[in-house]
Amino acid sequence: MTYKPLFAGLIVDEYDNPVELTYVGSEPFYVVTDAGFRRHIPTDQVDRQVLEKMKEMVEGNESLIADQTAKMLGKDDLFTHAIIQNQLKKLDEQFENLMQTGIPEEGRAYMGMMGFRIHIDIHGLVLKVEQPGIASPDEDL
Repeated sequence: MTYKPLFAGLIVDEYDNPVELTYVGSEPFYVVTDAGFRRHIPTDQVDRQVLEKMKEMVEGNESLIADQTAKMLGKDDLFTHAIIQNQLKKLDEQFENLMQTGIPEEGRAYMGMMGFRIHIDIHGLVLKVEQPGIASPDEDL
């Protein structure tokens, strides 16, 4: 089963230093520098944490997300809304497919330009996922 790193170029460490992507054989790793020591963290370990955080943000908001997505697509009808909402209920399946296909480099570049960032510690624990247009719980609205 082939796995493609999803968030290469979008991950920074606790101090906002970019995290490097490298391969050991055919296995991809994110590399975090810890006082000169290069810690290799399996990319799927980090990517799955990010996807889980994204899933948590979607859960319970499927109808609202489907409404807004249908409007953005210019297809604000009941049929389109139902299709989108159904796909949102299958996030685990969608994420597994994404893990196999990866996010195209152009897509990751666009995400980075829009301000999407993932902060991890030296052990690969996701500390924060910054998404453009999403207020964090500690921000005043």
